[in-house]
Amino acid sequence: MQQLPDLLTAGVRSGLQTLYQLDADAVDVTLQSTRKEFAGEFTVVTFPLTRLARKKPEEIGQELGEYLKGQLDEVADFNVIKGFLNLVIADRYWIDFLLQQAQEENFGRAPRTEERVVVEFSSPNTNKPLHLGHVRNILLGWSTSQLLDAAGYDVKRVQIINDRGIAICKSMLAWQRYGEGKTPTQAGMKPDHFVGKFYVRFEEEFQKEYTAWQEEQFTKSGGKEGMGSKAYWKEYQNTYFNEYSELGRAAKEMLRAWEEGEPDVVALWKKMNGWVYEGFEETYRRLGVSFDKLYYESDTYLLGKDMAEAGLEKGVFYKKEDGSVFVDLTDAKLDQKAILRSDGTSLYITQDLGTARLRYDDFGAKRMVYTVGDEQNYHFQVLFEILRRLGEPYADGLYHLSYGMVDLPTGKMKSREGTVVDADDLMDEVIQEAYNSSLERDATSELSEDERREIIRKIGMAALKFQIIKVGPQKRMIFDPKESVDLQGQTGPYVQNAYVRTRAVWRKAGTPQLGAAADYSELEPTERELISQLYAYPGLVQDAAANYDPSVVAMYCYELAKALHKFWHDVSILNADTPAAVAFRLSLCRAVGNVLKHGMGLLGIEMPERM
Repeated sequence: MQQLPDLLTAGVRSGLQTLYQLDADAVDVTLQSTRKEFAGEFTVVTFPLTRLARKKPEEIGQELGEYLKGQLDEVADFNVIKGFLNLVIADRYWIDFLLQQAQEENFGRAPRTEERVVVEFSSPNTNKPLHLGHVRNILLGWSTSQLLDAAGYDVKRVQIINDRGIAICKSMLAWQRYGEGKTPTQAGMKPDHFVGKFYVRFEEEFQKEYTAWQEEQFTKSGGKEGMGSKAYWKEYQNTYFNEYSELGRAAKEMLRAWEEGEPDVVALWKKMNGWVYEGFEETYRRLGVSFDKLYYESDTYLLGKDMAEAGLEKGVFYKKEDGSVFVDLTDAKLDQKAILRSDGTSLYITQDLGTARLRYDDFGAKRMVYTVGDEQNYHFQVLFEILRRLGEPYADGLYHLSYGMVDLPTGKMKSREGTVVDADDLMDEVIQEAYNSSLERDATSELSEDERREIIRKIGMAALKFQIIKVGPQKRMIFDPKESVDLQGQTGPYVQNAYVRTRAVWRKAGTPQLGAAADYSELEPTERELISQLYAYPGLVQDAAANYDPSVVAMYCYELAKALHKFWHDVSILNADTPAAVAFRLSLCRAVGNVLKHGMGLLGIEMPERM
């Protein structure tokens, strides 16, 4: 079947040539979806044609509508609202589309291409467990990778694990001093939570030390003006950590020992990171995500030095008198950025330059997506500009999937103060809430306890994932755990319930004969609405992939589910008046169910057969 936008655009061009003797190829035809308050599925905007046709928009709409209705069997009717020509597509077209295309197993997936895309997401630190902020990152990155896969790309999923630095040493030092040699197993804790506890413990001990020092200094100074304010001490604590703190000195000494490869420190680092990786793996499994390759900062932090040398040779970078290497990006409305310190050591930007090259060497991908919070917007503007100036072959295919941070109703989360919502605890909470809600219904009472708990797990995870993904990436969001587990309204379980209905009617139908569906001829309004939404799905997946925005798919699934629930309420399926209507409506339920399962699957959401 020819696609409607192409067919209608060609018809409009033919009409403009026939009615107004215009050069059809030179006319820009604007076609868009019809607004819900008007009859029709596609709208031709006639305002741009008034100068060429020398007629009012309404006249052009009326004449062009009559032409299309007479020339195209696919156009059953039309209406004109000011300068908008709304086209009503014939029932026969929609019926044939449903039976011939929407039933296909791969409906919504594009043909495979040779183009490869690398998508980076998660990329946590190894001093704490994954938390709510990571969950948004992971769900956005994973669903974007799924979208790109559905759009035909060869997708490679990666992360870079930040496994070195002073924050890691804080956890190590705290365990060394206060851990009493215990392991996560001995403490009865999930390994990454165990390590995270000592990161918080370090901060607690540091604050005790700092408070005592403040009081001492305040007394010595005789209460010098300004020293009593919280703002003063908050601003001063980094200086205290670096210059006076015993804990700070010990943590920095541990970092130095690690960088110099001292065996005892490296062994401790490997042991505690190993605990964290074990915990991460369990969390990733529960979230339903995986990676094709892991990169570690401890392996990559020296990368980029060769690129720095190459940049100096090309004149892209320059060296200051103290030996530090910089790049001047002021002509791109950025600043002068350091590439190497005066002692020759690398910076984060240096590492990221090298890692980008390494990924290109590993995968040959000319497109790379970095899923990182919007607090790093400037960093990625600088990184991408430098790579362009270095002439890297993948430089024009880099994209920062920037997303707003996640706050709690009480404010911003802080890992070192222990005020975060851990990913594992959050998953446990939504699954428990789903379980509590299920006790009010008996729809799965005939199933075993294990089967019921598996369904409940899917419902709880859908509630969590949908709540986060439905918000556009660029928007900052406040996440209220209590609201997230609401199983009604614009939620994942609402969409799941629509899918379950499509499966239930098929179970009840037994082994229906669907051949009679071809004899169905007149659509009900809710059937037309569902089919037109199905028709939009493949294009919507392509657009969502092109814009790296899985929230579009989430809201599409919600609208499709809402239309299915209305259809369910308005028409009879198994008791329809004719065998053709029964067969057609069963076919429609199957197609809607398939698309809901596929669309939610792109978001990492599993669909239960019962609820």
